[in-house]
Amino acid sequence: MVVLHMKSLTRRHFFQSAGAALTAAQATRVMGANDRIQIAVVGLGGRGRSHVNNYLQISECRITALCDVDQAALERAQTQVQRAAQDVPKGYKDMREVFADKNVDAVSMPLPNHWHALATVWACQAGKDVYIEKPACHNVFEGLRMVDAARKYNRMVQIGSQGRSMPHKIKAMQLLKDGAIGKVYLAKGLCFKRRKSIGHAADSPVPAGVDWDLFLGPAPMRPFNPLRFKYNWHWFWDTGNGDIGNQGIHEMDIARWGLGRGLPAGVVSTGGKYVYDDDQETPNTQIATFDYGDAELMFEVRGILTGGEGGLGYDRSQNVIGDLYYGGDGWMNVSDAGFQVYKGEKSEKVMEEKPSGKDTIDHMRNFFQAMSSRNHKDLNADVEIGVSSAILVHIANISYRLGRKLKFDAKTMSFPGDAEANRMLTRPYRKPYVVPEKV
Repeated sequence: MVVLHMKSLTRRHFFQSAGAALTAAQATRVMGANDRIQIAVVGLGGRGRSHVNNYLQISECRITALCDVDQAALERAQTQVQRAAQDVPKGYKDMREVFADKNVDAVSMPLPNHWHALATVWACQAGKDVYIEKPACHNVFEGLRMVDAARKYNRMVQIGSQGRSMPHKIKAMQLLKDGAIGKVYLAKGLCFKRRKSIGHAADSPVPAGVDWDLFLGPAPMRPFNPLRFKYNWHWFWDTGNGDIGNQGIHEMDIARWGLGRGLPAGVVSTGGKYVYDDDQETPNTQIATFDYGDAELMFEVRGILTGGEGGLGYDRSQNVIGDLYYGGDGWMNVSDAGFQVYKGEKSEKVMEEKPSGKDTIDHMRNFFQAMSSRNHKDLNADVEIGVSSAILVHIANISYRLGRKLKFDAKTMSFPGDAEANRMLTRPYRKPYVVPEKV
C-alpha cells in the first residue's frame, strides 16, 4: 500500500476543527450496543434514496437529518423516511448546516464526484464520521487531502466500494493472494455498461427549488443545463470522471486489490466518444493500461453494444461487469454474480462460488463497526484504499485527455518532468468552495 503523505495525529490536532474546538465527547464518543448512530444523508438523488432505504433497514442507526440542494428531492426523501414509521428528519439545503448539527454523529454522502473531497474535509473538521460514495475524489490532489483530514481528526471515512464487503469477493482475493492461480501477472477490469446517448440540450433557467450555485460548488460556474444535472453530470469533466470513474471504479478497485499492488510506474489510456453525436464530454469507449514492472493492470470501458469476455456474460441489465485475473497456473473471473477458478493447460474449472450477503448494507455495517472501535483499519474500504484506486482512474483520464503515455512517481504523486500533466492533478477552485492545501 502506498503511503499518501499523511501527517501524524497529535492531541492538539485531534481536538481542533475549522477554527472551532471539538468537545471531548464528540472526539471520543464510542457507540455502545444500545446507542443508535444518528446519521444524516447528504445528496438525495437515485443513489441517495438507496442510502436512505438501506439505513432504514439497519437497527443500529437513525436517520436524523437529510440534505439536498433540490427541495423536491429533499421532500421526497423525508416522506420516504416517514413512511417507514420514523420521525421526519430535519431538512437542510446546505451541507455546512448538517455538519454543524450536534445531533448528527455521521454523514453518508452520495454526492456528485466534484463534491466528494470538500464535503469529506468539512465533515471531518466538524467531528463527523463519513461514508462517501465512490470514486473517493474528483482528482489526485483532493484524494490526498481527504486522507490528511481523516487522519488528522481521527475520523472514520469509508468509501462506497461495497465490493470489499462482499464475502465471495473477499474469499476470491484471498485465493489469489494464496497462489490459487500462481503468480498473477495481469488483472483486467471490465466496465461494459450500456449507456445510451444523452442527446443535446440548450441552457435553460434554473428549476424552482434548486440551488445551482451549491450544486456546482467547487466546479466552475456555468449556466444551468439539464444534461449537467441529475446523473448526467457523470459525463462532464467539471463534475464527473466518465464511466471509468462511475461504474468502473468498482472494478478498478477489485482489480488492484487482486493484483496486490499500490500505484503504477506508468499509464497509457486511449479511446473516444464513438457512434454518438451528443453533448457528452467523457469517452464512451476507453482502454487504460498501468505498468507495474513485473505485472500490469488493464481496464476497459464500453458503453455501446458489446459482448461478454472471460466467462463474464450479461447481467440482468445487459451489462458485462467484473474482473479477470491471469496467473502462471490459471485464471479467475470475479463479479457480483460470484467467481470461477480455472487451472492448467486445458483451463479446467476447479472452483466456483456464488454471492451471499447484502453488499451495501454489509458495507454500511462495517462502517458502524469502525465507528465503534475508532480504528480506521477496521474499515473494509478506508479512505486511503479508496483514494489509491481512484488515483488510477485519474491518471488514466489524464493520459487519455493528453493523448500520450505518462510516467508516474508514486512517492511524489506526480508525473516526473511533465508540467502539463502535473497541472491536471488538481483544478482551479471556485471560492468559497476551495479544497485547502492544509486541512
